[in-house]
Amino acid sequence: MDGIEIGWRVPPDHPAFAGHFPDRPIVPGVVLLDRALLLAQGQCGRCGDGWHVTQVKFLSPCGPGDELVFAFRNLARGALAFTVRCAGRDIATGSLQPKDA
Repeated sequence: MDGIEIGWRVPPDHPAFAGHFPDRPIVPGVVLLDRALLLAQGQCGRCGDGWHVTQVKFLSPCGPGDELVFAFRNLARGALAFTVRCAGRDIATGSLQPKDA
């Protein structure tokens, strides 16, 4: 994998929305990180607990039903950089490092 983009629609009934926040639901950062790890796992064959999150920035909120694009690109020593986008704006950026690197 050199670089790849994968789409994900945030389920409107995702359980995280019950408490985050009832009047204006926002996807919690941990949900974005979990999805990034699952997608990286699917592309690289490395299990979800085989990564360290070495950097992450949450830049803009997203909510129920939003269409997100997770873009991954290779870095040195097996690491991955990722960007999460929605409707042309960056939602989050970060990097993942293999635990065995």
